[in-house]
Amino acid sequence: MAKVLERSLYKEDYYAWTRQQAVELRRLAAARSKSTLDLENLAEEVECLGQSDLNTVRSQVRRIIEHLLKLEFSPSAQPRAEWRYSIAQARDDVEDHLTASMRPDVEAELPKLFGRGRRAAALGLGRYGEVEAAKALPAACPYDLEQIVGHEWYPANRHGLVDEIPGEV
Repeated sequence: MAKVLERSLYKEDYYAWTRQQAVELRRLAAARSKSTLDLENLAEEVECLGQSDLNTVRSQVRRIIEHLLKLEFSPSAQPRAEWRYSIAQARDDVEDHLTASMRPDVEAELPKLFGRGRRAAALGLGRYGEVEAAKALPAACPYDLEQIVGHEWYPANRHGLVDEIPGEV
């Protein structure tokens, strides 16, 4: 029965599985299990595999925030389609990696991820002469995680621009 649950967790929440396996490997190492396996380093490597997925999600959430801010605050009609495309790609990547056990970690780091996304958005806007838009960016994250990763949601533009994307679902 335990093997079935482990396989299920492996498929359903890889991040939680890697954390669970690392704990078990460390437990075996602490018990001084008679094995030629390097249990402590194996535990660290397994944990790193899950951490890699978490880092992917964090990076994509930061990227989504950057482009959501640009969509909301930029007065320019271009390159809005590129920002939406980037958001769609990042949301797909998040969908492929985000698990239930990662959500609390990502939500806890949302202020930090927002800060990085905000900085990137401000630099990007400033690069194209949109200094006032960069100055108008909020200090705190106005989006929740569901809005950030949800495929259907985009913020309204502060300047009344509306995106009409042919074939968008």
